[in-house]
Amino acid sequence: MPRLGLLPRRAFAALLSQLLRPPRTACVRALGGHSQIAEAMVTSQLKPHQEKPSFIIKTPRGTRDLSPQEMVVREKILDMVISCFKRHGAKGLDTPAFELKEVLMEKYNEQSGLIYDLEDQGGELLSLRYDLTVPFARYLAMNKLKKMKRYQVGKVWRRESPTMVQGRYREFYQCDFDIAGQFDPMIPDAECLKIMCEILSGLQLGDFLIKVNDRRIVDGVFAVCGVPESKFHTICASMDKLDKISWKGVRHEMVAQKGLAPEVADRIGDYVQHHGGVSLVEQMLQDPRLSQNKQALEGLESLKLLFEYLTLFGITEKTSGEKVRTTETQVFVATPQKNFLRQRLKLIAELWDAGIKAEMLYKNNPKLLTQLHYCENTGIPWVVIIGEQEQKEGVIKLRSVATREEEAIKREHLVAEIQKRLSQS
Repeated sequence: MPRLGLLPRRAFAALLSQLLRPPRTACVRALGGHSQIAEAMVTSQLKPHQEKPSFIIKTPRGTRDLSPQEMVVREKILDMVISCFKRHGAKGLDTPAFELKEVLMEKYNEQSGLIYDLEDQGGELLSLRYDLTVPFARYLAMNKLKKMKRYQVGKVWRRESPTMVQGRYREFYQCDFDIAGQFDPMIPDAECLKIMCEILSGLQLGDFLIKVNDRRIVDGVFAVCGVPESKFHTICASMDKLDKISWKGVRHEMVAQKGLAPEVADRIGDYVQHHGGVSLVEQMLQDPRLSQNKQALEGLESLKLLFEYLTLFGITEKTSGEKVRTTETQVFVATPQKNFLRQRLKLIAELWDAGIKAEMLYKNNPKLLTQLHYCENTGIPWVVIIGEQEQKEGVIKLRSVATREEEAIKREHLVAEIQKRLSQS
C-alpha cells in the first residue's frame, strides 16, 4: 500500500534545487516512505531566446472557473435543489458526460450544430451530452424500464455563441427532475410545477413566472392556421425562440428562412402573442377554429385540469398586480420610535425561539411607514409593534397587514396569541 510521508532533508534539498534550476523540463517526484505516490511533468512552453510564452492563459470561450466563494454558493443551491427532489421521492441517476453521436442526433436534428463532437478514439463516434434528457431516455431503453421518477444534476455542453452578460455559457449545469411512465393525465405535471415553485421560492429570487404548454395545442394552432404538417417541427423550433427574440424576428425566420406563407405566420402570431393562465385556456376553448380541432381541444382540456390540480397544490394564477410571495415570513417586528433596536432584537428572538418565522429591518431607526410598506409588498400577514407607549403599558401591538386593524396584547401572552392566529389562517 502506498504511504504518505515526509521527504528526508537531503531529498527535499535536492528536489528544491531541481525546481529552482531553469531547464526546459523538470520532473518532480513525491516519495512516501519507499513508495512512489505521484509524478508530475511540467514542460516549459518557451522557445529558445523567447522571454514571453506563445499562448494566452485563459479558460476556453464560453467556460469559467468558480472561486471557492462561488463554489459555496453553488453547493448551497444544489443542496437545496436536490433536497427538494428527494422530498418528492425521486431517485438519483448519473450518466456519462458523452454519448454515442447517433443517439444524440436522433433527438436534436436542427440543434446538431450545437453538439460537441469528439475525435474517434477507437471505432465509436461520440459527442458531449447536450442535455440530461436523452441520456435518461437511453438509460430507460437500455434497462427496459417503463416507469421511473429520477433526478440528475450534471454538466452539459452546447457549442453556441456564449453571452456572458446574460449568463449563457457553453458549459453549464442542469438540474433535471423527470417522471417517466404512463399515468392519469396531469397529475405528474402538476407535481413538477409544484417542485419548480418550491425551489424558486426557496432561493428567494423575487417574483417569477412559470410558463406551461401542451404540444397538442401547438400542433392544433399550426393546423388551423394552415401550416403544412411537414413543417410543424421546424416552425415549432422557431416559435420556441419567443423568449429570446421578438415576434417580428420569429416571423421573419418562419417566412424568410423556412418558407412559411406570410399570411399563415400572421395567423400564428394572433395566437402566440396572447398571455394568461386558466382564463386564457377558457378563452381558447371558445375559439371557433380551435374547438373544432381534436388535438387542440384535448390539449386545452388537459391544461384546464392541470390548473385545477395546481390550485389544490396551493399554486394559483396571480392577477390585478398581486405579488408572488418569495418568503414564508409570518410576523414582522416593527417600531415607531428611534433607539428601539435592542427591544426589537429581544422580541424577535422570542418569536424565533417559539418557532415563528419572523424578520425585521436591519436598521437602527427605520421609519414606521417604510416597515409597513415592506410588509405589504412582501405579503407578510402580521406586524408586531413595540414603542415607548407599548413598553410603558407592558403590551405589544399586533397589526393585521390585510385589514390594518391593531390590537394591544399583553407582552407575556403575545407568542401564544400569534400562534393561535397563525393556526386559524
